[in-house]
This record gives sequence, structure tokens and C-alpha cells, in this order.
Amino acid sequence: MNETTVENAMQIIMHAGDARNCCQAALGAIASGDMAAAGEHLKEADAKIAEAHHIQTDCIQGAIAGEDFDYNVLFAHAQDTLMTIYSEIMIAKQMCNIFASYDERLKKLEE
Repeated sequence: MNETTVENAMQIIMHAGDARNCCQAALGAIASGDMAAAGEHLKEADAKIAEAHHIQTDCIQGAIAGEDFDYNVLFAHAQDTLMTIYSEIMIAKQMCNIFASYDERLKKLEE
């Protein structure tokens, strides 16, 4: 197994895992009604997932350019992890929008 591929896969998994932690913090903030904190956590999640995506993109571009690339189950797992957590972030962002909209509607009703 190519050592560089293993290292890249582990970096993708670690950055994506950090993004998941930020996403979970955002969901907790949404649940408690702290939309400002949720937004900050989601910004951090975006930065972490972008780091993971950048590594994946570099690997793919290198393989296309003919660099030695040993695709393996660990790299497949890293890509699955990246895509899954990216989806979680997208859902959390939409939930943030939904709850902000509900909050605005409730405030109007209270007036």
C-alpha cells in the first residue's frame, strides 16, 4: 500500500471528522436557539471539510496526471466519510435556515 495514499486518506478522515464535530456543535446550538453560535460552528465546519476536499482533489488530479496512486479501501472509506459529512453540513445549514425562519415568524406573531 502506497504510504502517501494512506497518509492522504487519514488526513481526509481527520479533517472530515473535525468538520463533523463542528457540525454537531452547530446542531446543538440550533437546538438551544443560538443561531449566531450555529453559524460560527458551520463556518468552521466548512473550513474543515474544505481542507479534506482539497486533499482529495489533489489526489484525484495527481492520478489523472499519471502520478502513482494506489486506490485502496482506506481511501474509499475516506471519500465516503468526506461525502457523508459534507451532506450532514448541508442539512445542518438548511436546518439553521428553517429554524431562523420559524423564529422570525414567531416574533411577528408575538407582535
